[in-house]
Amino acid sequence: MGPDRAWQGPRTSRGSRVSREPRAPRTSSALRALRTLLRLVGTLRDAGPGPASALVAVRLMERLVTPVTAVAVAALVGALSTTGTAGGDTVTAALLPLVFLALVMLAGHLGDAAAEPLEYLVRSRIDGAHRDRVARSARTPSDLGAVEALETQALIRQVRADPEHGVETTPGEGTTAAVRVGAGLCGAALTCAVLVSFAWWLVPLVLVPALVTVALRYRLAFAGAAAWEVAIGGELHTDVWREANVSASEGKDIRVFGLRDWMVDRMQHQLRESNSPLWRHIEHRLRVEWLMFVLMLLGLVPAYLLVTQGALAGATTVTTQTAVLAAGATLFQLLGNGLDFYQLAGAGRVFRSTDRLSERLTESAPVLDAVPSATVGEIRFEGVGFAYPGSERTVLDEVDLTVRPGELLAIVGLNGAGKSTLIKLMCGLYRPTSGRITVDGVDLAALDPDRWRSRLSVIFQGFDRYPLSVRENVTLGGTASEGPDDGTALEDVARASELTDVVDRLPTGWDTPLSRGRTGGVDLSGGQWQQVAMARALYGVRAGARFLVADEPTAHLDVRTEFRLFERLAAQRDGAGIVLISHRLSTVRRADRIVLLDGGRITEEGTHGELMALRGTYAELFGIQAARFRRADEDTDGTPARPDEGEQA
Repeated sequence: MGPDRAWQGPRTSRGSRVSREPRAPRTSSALRALRTLLRLVGTLRDAGPGPASALVAVRLMERLVTPVTAVAVAALVGALSTTGTAGGDTVTAALLPLVFLALVMLAGHLGDAAAEPLEYLVRSRIDGAHRDRVARSARTPSDLGAVEALETQALIRQVRADPEHGVETTPGEGTTAAVRVGAGLCGAALTCAVLVSFAWWLVPLVLVPALVTVALRYRLAFAGAAAWEVAIGGELHTDVWREANVSASEGKDIRVFGLRDWMVDRMQHQLRESNSPLWRHIEHRLRVEWLMFVLMLLGLVPAYLLVTQGALAGATTVTTQTAVLAAGATLFQLLGNGLDFYQLAGAGRVFRSTDRLSERLTESAPVLDAVPSATVGEIRFEGVGFAYPGSERTVLDEVDLTVRPGELLAIVGLNGAGKSTLIKLMCGLYRPTSGRITVDGVDLAALDPDRWRSRLSVIFQGFDRYPLSVRENVTLGGTASEGPDDGTALEDVARASELTDVVDRLPTGWDTPLSRGRTGGVDLSGGQWQQVAMARALYGVRAGARFLVADEPTAHLDVRTEFRLFERLAAQRDGAGIVLISHRLSTVRRADRIVLLDGGRITEEGTHGELMALRGTYAELFGIQAARFRRADEDTDGTPARPDEGEQA
């Protein structure tokens, strides 16, 4: 996306634009709210019976205190007015109502004090369980295509329950809001009982405007949650700039090229573009707040006037007047506020997005009915074609290839020829667009992906650099395999990858964290990190992997170190097959078989000698590289290199 183009919404896998408008609700607001409430109540089990029961009890006590306080205040006022009229002892008459009011207020304060920590505990447990389910769901498809789709990424952003902005809502917040609303309904019922004990007509007079206010608030909350869902798509793009702005790696480019102001302007532009529907909704809500105030006045003012008139006429007492005044005002508060309804509506959107995410990921999950054998035989690519999701460009086209056990197979070719894609397909990270891949005659799509990948030990071109200790970075290569954590194997693979000297120079040896952000941690050079990755892959072979797959594993190493490592790699493979991708043809000349990938097709195949005799593209590329290395040696020491030095270099 160019620097001057604003984000225009996510696209489907075929490139069509995804609508930025919220989806039209398929059910009525009342039914949707009921379903959300029932689902939120069900999430209380994630919090555990103890905290959930305690929160419900505390919130219920807190909400019931409100109408009881109205009764207590009315009793106190009645006692004081009666005493003043009769000329009795004011203190004695007011003592009991005053104690009752004090106890009620104390209960309310205790409820307030206990509610916040309980809500935090319940909310944290519910959100944690939700994030765990989302993480497991995202791991469901064996291939990355479904996960990488823009629609899927937007859904994951919506349901991750890890808010970074004030408008985001989590299931835990929705559940605690549901508890508050449910307890408020109980308090409202008690308030209505207080009102009806004085005059039945007070209940509909006050309750109807209060219910209209509730309906209006929920509709506004639902619209706000929908506007937030639209804004999420733009937030995905803005997050890229936010993370880059504080990243140590991108920070170098930002400072060297002076990108700070451009990046901030870009981020602000995308924020305005993506959040404008949400901001318009907030402005609309502020404009209609006066309507809810009018509704409250329509319910309370007539009731207050009628009760006051009755008190003046002697039809009702001051006690009745006070109770109605106190209880009527609290009825609007007990039925829920705007934040509660927004969190309810937001949690409902999260649940619906979670369901859509689960459907997307489940649809792409294959039917697994086979397990790879411990000793994997041949892997065959049979007419394999592939194009990445969302792209019509064919990366691989009618590829036929056999990967044999125990063989060192080298795959070479120019940039963009499809070499790395071939490796990803072999790992089952993507499915072929056409053709199929078989393992011992069984379609790879039918194999258990975890069991299959435990037979592979892979060094990807963009391998991960974990902020763990050296030991952990290496032994990660065996965590998915069936072998034990073998200390002897660790030392062996370190020697084979020439990592031993690197470890010996680190402050705490194998236990040194490989991150400057950790106490006592260090960072490694690009070449040293590749040695760590090589040791990790070899450790995986020692742990039971039957194929070692290496995609440009030594691009950051000097030529002679690379040559020595490949020599040791061939010797240390323990009978495992090796699939090696390298741009340096001199390092693959001793491979058992070399295939040249050109334009997504295998155009040449054979040993180094056979391909050189063929005098095709491989021979031409090898000659160009050999001549370049000869010139480099001559420029270094002023003497011509021996003929074989150029090849071996």
